[in-house]
Amino acid sequence: MIARNKYLQELIDRMDNGMIKVITGIKSRGKSYLLFEIFYNYLIENGIDKSHIISLQLDDRVNIKYRDPDCLCEYVHSKIVDNSKYFILLDEVQFVKDFEDVLNSFLHIKNLDVYVTGSNAKFLSSDIITEFRGRGDQIHLSPLSFKEFYDYSNLDFDDAWNEYSMFGGMPYLFMCKTDEQKINYLSNLFTETYLKDIVNRNGIKNTDVLEDLLNFISSSVGSLTNPNKLSNYFKSLKNLPVAPNTIKQYLDYCIDSFLIQKAFRYDVKGKNYLDTPLKYYFTDIGLRNVRLGFRQQEESHIMENIIYNELVMRGYKVDVGVVTVSEKNQNNNYVKKTLEVDFVCNLGYERYYIQSALNIDSIEKKEQEERSLLNIDDSFRKVIIVKGNIKKWMDEKGILILGLKEFLTDPGSIKS
Repeated sequence: MIARNKYLQELIDRMDNGMIKVITGIKSRGKSYLLFEIFYNYLIENGIDKSHIISLQLDDRVNIKYRDPDCLCEYVHSKIVDNSKYFILLDEVQFVKDFEDVLNSFLHIKNLDVYVTGSNAKFLSSDIITEFRGRGDQIHLSPLSFKEFYDYSNLDFDDAWNEYSMFGGMPYLFMCKTDEQKINYLSNLFTETYLKDIVNRNGIKNTDVLEDLLNFISSSVGSLTNPNKLSNYFKSLKNLPVAPNTIKQYLDYCIDSFLIQKAFRYDVKGKNYLDTPLKYYFTDIGLRNVRLGFRQQEESHIMENIIYNELVMRGYKVDVGVVTVSEKNQNNNYVKKTLEVDFVCNLGYERYYIQSALNIDSIEKKEQEERSLLNIDDSFRKVIIVKGNIKKWMDEKGILILGLKEFLTDPGSIKS
């Protein structure tokens, strides 16, 4: 059993809140497992009688009659025979016609707490909550974090890192016995689920442009880009006139389907956001790698993508930092230069400035990584995450040097 404690706690925190708890996420991330194993067992262990848990897996042929909305409503009402709390767990609820109306009607039953999963195009989109007219509460299930993968894998850190940075964190990968099986699984998941859902849901006719765009984003993870630059790429290298607005729309479709995420640029000194360019990261590094046929394995970019995902999973709003400085050039004149902070992370009153570095094994390399951090004049913590299992230490300039292993396995490591 893979303990998905973060998501269990999210369900616990939402119990009896008067809303429909909607678990979203791509197929094979373990939505059914979270609801029907982890959460179900939690309810039983905390004194809920089995007769007060109404659970139906609607993709099971045995339950086909409950795909009829009236039949489902009648069944649920028949199960509620007293005033005690009941829980309804519905898997693949999109099989029910007019499921939005059915679920909203369940909210009129005061002693019923509603939890559902789904995996059609709507449920694989960030706008699913709009279907419930303000009565839906989304729990989005991400691929396994590195710590979840590491704890379950029984591998040492280096082997776990090599495996995770290559194939990512889709739970089903633990069922694959060979690299070939893993590659085939990820390839099918990308094309048969992500790509098809994006194309079908948004009525995309020119799928070649979408695929070329995904290839470009895959190969430039962590690099600044924008629709105009990508439009020029199509014009110069592909000889295709693709408008920037079309590219932006396609990128938004991919973001809306949880395939990629975008990080805005934030001017740390000016305290404002810059419109473009942006950075794009994949929600699962294995999907990025399989898209490129595992040909571009630049460890610095992969490490940056994994750190970004980890920070997002911990609840931080993550931006790319921009720091403008004035420096003398060779002619002794002051010129403005723009320095980058890999991540500006905010959560409530917390803020962290983080650099990702494969190593700082020379004075020059360390100075390069800390340069932007030293030009930020506020009191929030500055961190350099270095690949490897190094001992955490604070240097004489007040910058926390933190090993990748400690960062990934200890959620509190950047705080103390």
